[in-house]
Amino acid sequence: MSDQGRAHWDNVYVTNDDSEVSWFQQTPAMSLALIDLAQVGPDAAVIDIGGGASHLVDHLLSRGHRDVTVLDISDAALSLARARLAQPLAEYVSWIVADVREWQPPRQYDLWHDRAAFHFLVEAADRAAYLARMKQAIAVGGRVILGTFAMDGPEICSGLPVRRYDAERLAAELGDQFALISSRREDHATPRQNVQPFQFCLFRRVG
Repeated sequence: MSDQGRAHWDNVYVTNDDSEVSWFQQTPAMSLALIDLAQVGPDAAVIDIGGGASHLVDHLLSRGHRDVTVLDISDAALSLARARLAQPLAEYVSWIVADVREWQPPRQYDLWHDRAAFHFLVEAADRAAYLARMKQAIAVGGRVILGTFAMDGPEICSGLPVRRYDAERLAAELGDQFALISSRREDHATPRQNVQPFQFCLFRRVG
């Protein structure tokens, strides 16, 4: 695991309330809409990559999901989410503190969700490591939802450079083993009411 990356993100969550960070969403409407489109039911195994303190897990549990995994490099971020969830719902969540580039998936999942983690991987080697883990974790027929900054989105987030995407660039990164099902844009309003354009794509693994 990258100690430098872990320290950076731990500091973000130790020094800020989770509702103050720019990517905060009380209701992750676009993610939920794409999960509906993917026809991923409550019995499906879902993993949220870079989920941190995101409220997606709350909404999945409220919809009846009982096999949810949240992976993040920051234990501080995951601690906020764990503390927020009431028992017994929290028992249905597996929390993994890991750098996704180095993580070894112990199982396969029906849905891989990532809002705003992949776009921090500006180096080709890091993206290749991420995609190798995705291919281990998602079998043929599985779904992938990726949300990144759009081509006209910010170039820097939380003091770090990002790589921006449209649907074509995301599809090219994933390669011919993943078929694009849907492409949608979201203009995300930050807690300070700045607008950040996001690109969301839903893929199905076909090979």
